[in-house]
Amino acid sequence: MEIYLVQHGEPKSEIEDTERPLTDKGEAVVESIARYVATLGIEVAQILHSGKLRAKQTAELFDHYLLPSQGVREQKGLAPLDDPYEAKLLVHQAERPLMIVGHLPHLSRLASLLILGTPEKEVIRFSMGGIVCLSQINGSWLMKWTLIPELIEK
Repeated sequence: MEIYLVQHGEPKSEIEDTERPLTDKGEAVVESIARYVATLGIEVAQILHSGKLRAKQTAELFDHYLLPSQGVREQKGLAPLDDPYEAKLLVHQAERPLMIVGHLPHLSRLASLLILGTPEKEVIRFSMGGIVCLSQINGSWLMKWTLIPELIEK
């Protein structure tokens, strides 16, 4: 079982737009990552996002390329400062590969909680538009791979 954790793409500053949509560059980077991941044959059953515009836009770009069978939906408990224990429940309820599109520090805390059992120690450094794949093996979560935009831009 795999879980894909995705940090949203680069957003506009709050001064530019209080809703903080993706910048043109942020959108282009996420689209290139999503397109690349689709060529690898990565499949997800569903994509969940926080509901913040930048996460929703990122999720929709991945949806376009990955075509999850259960679609994309907003999920409470995935905002930047939400308790990662709520998201851990979602992960454990998932029966098929799941993608979660969210924010820091939440994603970092969730990854640490799954891997170490505590959200307090950072084990993975996320990158805007990047993906971290966690795999559950014998009841334990391990980082299987990570993809940052810089790897496919070169």
